[in-house]
Amino acid sequence: MEGDDASGPGGFFALRTAPVPDGGHLALARLYAGEGAPLTARIDTVAERLGTSERRVAASVAHLGLAARLWSIALGAAALTGGVPGLRAEDLHWDPRLPAPQDLWSGGGAARAGSAARIREAVQYGHLAPLAEAVRRDTPVPVRLLWGNAGSALAGAVRQLIAWAGAHARPDVAARARALAAELFDHPDLRGTGAPHGPGFRRGTCCLYYRVPGGGLCGDCVFDEAPRRLRGRSGGG
Repeated sequence: MEGDDASGPGGFFALRTAPVPDGGHLALARLYAGEGAPLTARIDTVAERLGTSERRVAASVAHLGLAARLWSIALGAAALTGGVPGLRAEDLHWDPRLPAPQDLWSGGGAARAGSAARIREAVQYGHLAPLAEAVRRDTPVPVRLLWGNAGSALAGAVRQLIAWAGAHARPDVAARARALAAELFDHPDLRGTGAPHGPGFRRGTCCLYYRVPGGGLCGDCVFDEAPRRLRGRSGGG
């Protein structure tokens, strides 16, 4: 869905098809190949905005935001139109300085049928796996935590689509979103990230947001209350 498409949810679900004027976008393939400065800058920015000195917290939050964008673009398009836009890492460009939806634009790639297999190929294999490696090159964040972020982001996209579908009398969109997500969660990397695999998702790991000064628990947090005894330690996730 293009950024100015009024027929869909917009926001995290929107994808520009042209560069932002004066933007500093680079192909995500370059990030995954080892050009880590943009990701480092993004994590630095998130840390500053959150007011945290714990780099792993900022790295987790930065990763969660980008994972949510990637799932939303693919799942939203598939649920609404039955297709998935071209999301190859060589074609998808990211500017870590910009908020959604200006942060991403696609330079090409034909839309393909929006099956769960296609979404998994495009997002999980094409982006989330190499993104996790890129994050870990910058900051030692547990792999399990990052896949927990991915599961949380997918479930969040489903919730948003179901809410949009209810407000716009599109039960077909809600049904497709649920069905696609069920298939996507049926993968070893995502199956154990939390349950149930839908709007009521509760993750099995913590994204560490509770460690942000003044931060609390996310709506799908594994904890019932912030684990004060872990504050100041290196644990979490």
